[in-house]
Amino acid sequence: MRKAFSFLAGLVVGASVGAVVAILFAPSSGPELQRKVRTRVQEIIDEGKRAAEARRVELEAELEAFKRSAPVVIEETPEQSEA
Repeated sequence: MRKAFSFLAGLVVGASVGAVVAILFAPSSGPELQRKVRTRVQEIIDEGKRAAEARRVELEAELEAFKRSAPVVIEETPEQSEA
């Protein structure tokens, strides 16, 4: 019981010290950090949307090409037939 209490006390003290150090040495203020995070998340979302749109256009072009040509026959390789 004493070991568990010592461990928990050390955990609480360590977490408290870590939180204080993180606040003191943070490179930005709270609102500034929130703005930076929000901006970066929006950039990632926009990049994902652009990539999805580009892939959609590519797949639509492939589908149209497939519709105009003869069906493609997919043959199994020896590795696939053994699996």
